[in-house]
Amino acid sequence: MITTKPLAAIYVRVSTEEQARQGVSLAAQEEALQNYANALGYDVLKIYKDEGKSAKDIKGRPEMVQLLIDAEARKFQAIFIYKLDRFSRSLRDLIETIAKLKEWNIDFVSLQDKIETTSASGKLMFHIISAFAEFERNVTGERTKFSMDKVARDGNPITRAPWGYKLENKKLIPTEHSYQVQEVFQDFLNQDVSLTKLAKKYSFSVNGLKKILTNQTYLGKIKFDKQTHQGTHQALISSTLFNHVQNKLEKLGIKKI
Repeated sequence: MITTKPLAAIYVRVSTEEQARQGVSLAAQEEALQNYANALGYDVLKIYKDEGKSAKDIKGRPEMVQLLIDAEARKFQAIFIYKLDRFSRSLRDLIETIAKLKEWNIDFVSLQDKIETTSASGKLMFHIISAFAEFERNVTGERTKFSMDKVARDGNPITRAPWGYKLENKKLIPTEHSYQVQEVFQDFLNQDVSLTKLAKKYSFSVNGLKKILTNQTYLGKIKFDKQTHQGTHQALISSTLFNHVQNKLEKLGIKKI
């Protein structure tokens, strides 16, 4: 399509139940949105239709998913919807989606809610919604960190089990091959062998071997957010062996990961 006007996408959604109850068909939404887009100086590039789809989950609406893919690809400059609940009934999904559109410089227009970002007042609303999105992310991050810190302080693992352990009922349990952990530490400490050769011997990458040699979990500890706590699991090596290995790593100029 060759045009000098900015391009718009229209998104319409209605379930069979909603159409019967409210009488707002897809055709009615399309017509109203096409007229409004044209009045604001846009040419409609495409109409995305999710008929009979729930608003609960964006992933369950294929046309919505495609709309967002095309938005990220900057195929149009604005999205027109009939009403916010056509877009999403989840406030969190709505806020996060609109925040993405802002990053992609895509305008957002909701006809019935009188929300649009093509004017100064609309852009202000966009900024407010984006601020809420950032606030929500920060709150979620703080809650997650608090929860993980509590788990670590209780001596329980917060990541997957390192080599030599397995997770059972959220507890670290030594595997039948856990004795090899001490072998790796002893080999590194007592043999004049490169990390590359030692890693190859045990089928690790060099970085994987470094992580093992510096992992305090093998001391019966749990580390999170630069804090170390006593774990509830069994240690696989002694603190003496661990410290000797750290000293050798430092002397060899091998940086910790």
